[in-house]
Amino acid sequence: MTYRRHREDVLVRRNVTVEVIPSGEPIELEAGQLAQITQALGSSFTLLVEGQLMRLKGVDADAIGKTPPETITAPADLPIEELEPLVWETLRTCYDPEIPVNIVDLGLVYRLAFEPLPDDAHKVRALVDMTLTAPGCGMGEAIADEVCDKLLALPRVGEITVNLVFDPPWDRSMMSEEAQLALGL
Repeated sequence: MTYRRHREDVLVRRNVTVEVIPSGEPIELEAGQLAQITQALGSSFTLLVEGQLMRLKGVDADAIGKTPPETITAPADLPIEELEPLVWETLRTCYDPEIPVNIVDLGLVYRLAFEPLPDDAHKVRALVDMTLTAPGCGMGEAIADEVCDKLLALPRVGEITVNLVFDPPWDRSMMSEEAQLALGL
């Protein structure tokens, strides 16, 4: 994982809803506004607009003249034993909008489990316990929603439950060595 601080100036090409960081409050950027991309990782963009960080979903990448990020694909008949590695790979495409490290390497995912769905022998419910780097982070719901959206797009996942937990509290020691090196810690 290599992280370089490269900022790119962009012009907002159409009105688009973004989330203010760290509150998670949705606001609308208007066409013609100037922005600066500070992070383009996973499936979203972190923008700096008039001194405020904002998160733009990848599906709205065209609003800043970018192509939506590619999604992970897998065959519909994916063997169940291949699901867990695919879920972990997918979770590694979810990023904290303020930190250039995915949620797995940040140590935010505490548990991943699967349960069969009683009404569908071919699908499972994915259960994820995750935390945030700070308990009051307003982006928690946005990150959890991203996890849900991405996991529900995978074959064999019929339901997803994401529990935001704060015990044990997160600290830097939970980050992978690779993440610590990327952040210069």
